[in-house]
Amino acid sequence: MQLSTYLDPALELGPRNVLLFLQDKLSIEDFTAYGGVFGNKQDSAFSNLENALDLAPSSLVLPAVDWYAVSTLTTYLQEKLGASPLHVDLATLRELKLNASLPALLLIRLPYTASSSLMAPREVLTGNDEVIGQVLSTLKSEDVPYTAALTAVRPSRVTRDVAMVAGGLGRQLLQKQPASVVIHPPVSYNDTAPRILFWAQNFSVAYGGRWEDLTLITFNLQRFSLTGSSWNDSLAVLALTYEQLFGTTVTFKFILANRFYPVSARHWFTMDRLEIHGNGSVVYFNASQITGPSIYSFHCQYVSTNGDNGNILVPDTQPSLWQMTLQDFQIQAFNVTGEQFSYASDCAGFFSPGIWMGLLTSLFMLFIFTYGLHMILSLKTMDRFDDHKGPTITLTQIV
Repeated sequence: MQLSTYLDPALELGPRNVLLFLQDKLSIEDFTAYGGVFGNKQDSAFSNLENALDLAPSSLVLPAVDWYAVSTLTTYLQEKLGASPLHVDLATLRELKLNASLPALLLIRLPYTASSSLMAPREVLTGNDEVIGQVLSTLKSEDVPYTAALTAVRPSRVTRDVAMVAGGLGRQLLQKQPASVVIHPPVSYNDTAPRILFWAQNFSVAYGGRWEDLTLITFNLQRFSLTGSSWNDSLAVLALTYEQLFGTTVTFKFILANRFYPVSARHWFTMDRLEIHGNGSVVYFNASQITGPSIYSFHCQYVSTNGDNGNILVPDTQPSLWQMTLQDFQIQAFNVTGEQFSYASDCAGFFSPGIWMGLLTSLFMLFIFTYGLHMILSLKTMDRFDDHKGPTITLTQIV
């Protein structure tokens, strides 16, 4: 809502041809590192962008935009302009004939530094800046007014939350920076309030051995429908419908039930089943291992039909043409507060394989040490010795 208050005046009063430069990852620190802010303007990786800002009648720079706002930006612009987004590159842009009186939404995707292992970050950012300059020059040569925006799907640098550091503020000595991870917004089903939250680091499905990665279109672009989803205090259904998946419309239904158990005197939720509707048939997967207290969410590193990853999803009929893998899976369907998950009940047991190996190895080493100590303590010295000056010891055989 706050972002829309900034963009509404520009879209209502400004040009209706909107360019959205969408980069994979970008942070304000990239402009500090590669923007020539320390007097070396000639080395700036954003010369065309800086020139466009200087020549623009008006401009706006936001140092940070929430990932949820970015994920809905395309949908917001589409509704505001009444035009569907058109993915273009420099070649197709030159063939387009834009009309100043008709709204148009042009989406230009740009790569980021970490996506290329052969090029330095400055080179990639400079290349992106050149693309921006060429696109703006093309529109300027055609005398087409435009409104341009540059943003990113996610930050390139993750700032550590100082509130989570033990001991309060301050940086610990020899502190290792955490690795940058890809953070997607969760899928949220709302009626009067958020009811169901669903998230995964990777969401992949396969039909007949052909795999499709649904992560981007599910959590970033949100190219799916929640039609068929429902919620009440005892039953929750999250339905994700994708158009033209494997050549047809496919719906994934996560069905969770909330029950009261007198033994524990509390409510527990269980995923009764996962349904896949596609190709005119329905496939059922047993997912009863996905369970936990209703006040918690459920988290598991791998939820998959593959036996190597725990085989949490078990198809009713074997073999099944459908396969699914959810990495870093988390879901909550009851007692949801806002857009954040509650404390997670994890599927991993207390004793992991590594802990078991460590315990067994320690017990084996302890057994060897105990046996060796016992052997040493069992050694006895001789209590009779020969005296070369006296008579020899004679052992008489008694028959």
